[in-house]
Amino acid sequence: MLRLLFWIVLIAAAIWLWRKFKGATSAPNSHREQDAPPMVRCAHCGVHLPRDRALTLQQQWYCSQAHLEQGPGTRDR
Repeated sequence: MLRLLFWIVLIAAAIWLWRKFKGATSAPNSHREQDAPPMVRCAHCGVHLPRDRALTLQQQWYCSQAHLEQGPGTRDR
C-alpha cells in the first residue's frame, strides 16, 4: 500500500511540475505579441515597418527620407 501511495504522489508531482513549466513558457509569447509596436505601410513602396521608425507627411507614412521626397508611389493598392 505504501508503494502505491508513493507512485501516486510521484506522478501527481510530475504532472504539477509539467503544467507549471508549460504555463511559464507559453505566457511570454502571448505577452510579446501585445508589446509589438504598431506597423505602418510606406506610401511609396508598400513595405511595412514600425510606426516609431517611419517618417510621416500629410497623414502618409514613408520608410525613408528618399521615399518621403519622392512621394506616393504609382503601384496598385
